[in-house]
Amino acid sequence: MIPRLIATVFGVGTLRPAPGTWGSLAALPMAWGLHMVGGFALLAAATLVVFFLGWWATAEATRGMDDHDPSEIVIDEVAGQWLALWALSWPATQHEIAITALWPGCIAAFVLFRAFDIFKPGPVGWADRRKDAFGVMLDDVIAGALAALCVAVLAGLYHGFLGL
Repeated sequence: MIPRLIATVFGVGTLRPAPGTWGSLAALPMAWGLHMVGGFALLAAATLVVFFLGWWATAEATRGMDDHDPSEIVIDEVAGQWLALWALSWPATQHEIAITALWPGCIAAFVLFRAFDIFKPGPVGWADRRKDAFGVMLDDVIAGALAALCVAVLAGLYHGFLGL
């Protein structure tokens, strides 16, 4: 029961349609709260905890099932979305910028993470093909890292190259 609650992020994964998108959306206010309480350090630590907790919960929730990655498991989306938001949380913490002032980056992080998670290019697809609980978590973490990289590049272009 507890592994399923964790794996579905307390039932968010049962929302239809597109439970992965609901999981990513649920991750946004949680990340904001973590950032507000403890800045980047707390968001980063929480991301690591959620990754390992999600790995365990996913393994337990899918034990004996043919499907290693049922759609209601969305804890992986939380870990991946939080990682995508590192590209905003770090500079906001370092430069004492209100995270809400970076709202265009939040939208970009959400859209890019969902795109990488849905289309599974390159290493995201490789991790997804593992067909185990670690792969369930890893593909979203890789998608989150790619989204964070893209957000950082976009921010650099917007604020640096374009001088805005």
